[in-house]
Amino acid sequence: MTGSPARTLLLWCPDWPVLAAEIVEGVPATGPVAVLHANRVVACSERARAEGVRRGLRKREAQGRCPQLTVVEYDPGRDARAFEPVVAAVEELVAGVEVVRPGSCAVAARGPSRYLGGEEAAAERIIEHVAQSCLVESQVGIADGVFAAGLAARAGRVVAPGGTPEFLAGLPVEALGRSALADLLRRLGVRTLGDFAALPAGDVLARFGFDGALAHRLAAGRDHRPLAVRQPPADLTVTGEYDDPVDRVDAAAFAARALAEQLHDRLAGHGLACTRLGIEAVTAHGQELHRVWRHDGLLTASAIADRVRWQLDGWLSGSNGRAGARPARPSSGIIRLRLIPDGVIAQAGLQTGLWGETGEERERAHRALSRVQGILGPEAVVTAVLGGGRSPADQVRLVPWGDERLPARADAPPWPGRLPPPAPAVVLPSPLAATVHDAAGEPVVISARLAVSAAPARLVVGAGRPAEIVGWAGPWPVDERWWAPAEARRRARFQVSLADGAALLLAVEAGQWLVEAIYD
Repeated sequence: MTGSPARTLLLWCPDWPVLAAEIVEGVPATGPVAVLHANRVVACSERARAEGVRRGLRKREAQGRCPQLTVVEYDPGRDARAFEPVVAAVEELVAGVEVVRPGSCAVAARGPSRYLGGEEAAAERIIEHVAQSCLVESQVGIADGVFAAGLAARAGRVVAPGGTPEFLAGLPVEALGRSALADLLRRLGVRTLGDFAALPAGDVLARFGFDGALAHRLAAGRDHRPLAVRQPPADLTVTGEYDDPVDRVDAAAFAARALAEQLHDRLAGHGLACTRLGIEAVTAHGQELHRVWRHDGLLTASAIADRVRWQLDGWLSGSNGRAGARPARPSSGIIRLRLIPDGVIAQAGLQTGLWGETGEERERAHRALSRVQGILGPEAVVTAVLGGGRSPADQVRLVPWGDERLPARADAPPWPGRLPPPAPAVVLPSPLAATVHDAAGEPVVISARLAVSAAPARLVVGAGRPAEIVGWAGPWPVDERWWAPAEARRRARFQVSLADGAALLLAVEAGQWLVEAIYD
């Protein structure tokens, strides 16, 4: 945009995933706690940081630094549900609150500062009100634009109008939140946002692409979005009416998914993409609920559905936060739900092909699977997501259709004991017991030092007939979770080919042979 970024007040709750785990699941945030996603730490408590735990550490390294560490899996739905009371508390003082992400919300600073007696007074009043209402510690930052306000909140600062570029100039390039770009910039000798902002914009675009150009705008203190958001036409809003009041989260989530797809299709037909989503609900008793979600990228149909599901979960579950005072669960079910694209931008390439062929098969499949899921339930339709792990079963995670497709483990090496390719075609849900004998008819035994007593010659699966082994490879040892005796597992795997052309993946655990998978 051409003008100066608007003055923005942003409230930030430090270590929010940790606090959300305490609010929802009762995990004490005062102890050493780490929230993990894809086997890496994404948030940790102050006590854990004092023991050396940092974001980005692998689970094993974090537990090595802090043996008494409590590990919690990352759950964005839990974070959003627990954050709803905080947003409601902020909304009691100011209007037009936008949820940037769970744990962070923003509002235009002009209104609160004029009403509450200045920017610093507004910041203090909001922090105090959130602490009294929700028993949650927070920090407020005020600056020109959402990006700068977020960094100011981490320092608890109010940046003077026009002073945002100077405030950003001394910060390290890691403040951009783009680890790969920050690493490259440091290797090029660019260490601060001021150094990055001093580079010619054209050269940055040519060298780093669009994302680098956007980061360059942020470093220079310009608005976080390069395109102006405009008010969309009224006919882009989608509404769902329900004869039977919806009072369960799962039923509301299914209804929201259909509305999200309808909204996304309507925006795509106009060549638009949503960056700010308004969610409105009306209950059978006439109670009106409203919330705005902000997103720095383009909201896809799945992303819209996720945010609506999180918000409905926050409303219908009646989460009371730490204080237990607000917000109360609606007195009746929802009879009307509206999705409002409060901010849209023109997006070339979103329109379908001239004859409607672009993505048509994918959309038909998506609608069909969504209908099946609506009839049979969310867990009835799942898709496989590949990730890290040692065994084939560990490397595949099944997620419900429409949910975020994230691997359970990072696929980055090393994975000691991981099987070499090719991957097996069929992974048995329950391994089959088997026996393996050598040419003399004696059982094949694997010693503690992984020495094979004799070459495998015959295989018997269950009560079946013996099969001749014509080739084998291995063993690949796996010694997992040795630091937790109750969860420790020690196995060795073999690949064997049989005389009838079949190929199997075998495992030996506690002296027992098992058939884990079948190769093509």
